Amino acid sequence: MEIEHFVRQMVANAERIRTLVQDVPGVQACWKPDEASWSILEVIGHLYDEERLDFRVRLDFTLHRAGELWPAIDPQSWVNDHRYNDGDLQELLNSFLAAREDSVRWLRGLDAPNWEAVYEAPFGQIRAGDLLAAWTAHDLLHMRQLVELHWSYLVTEATPYQVEYAGEW
Repeated sequence: MEIEHFVRQMVANAERIRTLVQDVPGVQACWKPDEASWSILEVIGHLYDEERLDFRVRLDFTLHRAGELWPAIDPQSWVNDHRYNDGDLQELLNSFLAAREDSVRWLRGLDAPNWEAVYEAPFGQIRAGDLLAAWTAHDLLHMRQLVELHWSYLVTEATPYQVEYAGEW
């Protein structure tokens, strides 16, 4: 596994995420298409949580603390518990970006990591390499979610006009 490939992707993904949300007005930042969906603020809050409380921590445990239990996480509950929808998008974005910079420094500082190191999770074995790949993929899932939120907001704001002429979504 070439760590620098994944690190470069993570750096690029952070910039892509910044571009997707940096100039979003407050009304749109906390808007949700429905009650079950997350807002842009909640997505960025989730990314911030995952950056500092999930992926880096669990990868560190897998690489350096064999046999120790991962700290418990609850990303779904955190979105409401941390009240991200009441926050400031730019502040939250900056917090995520700073945490990502910390992660990148940490990853680049790893000395010959064993990507085959295994953690015995309740759902089965997961290797350190799986965690790094999933961390990078996680960004893409939420970039897609951010684009979908932009789309849904545009469609709502365009009413009574239609967007079909743009092409199939």
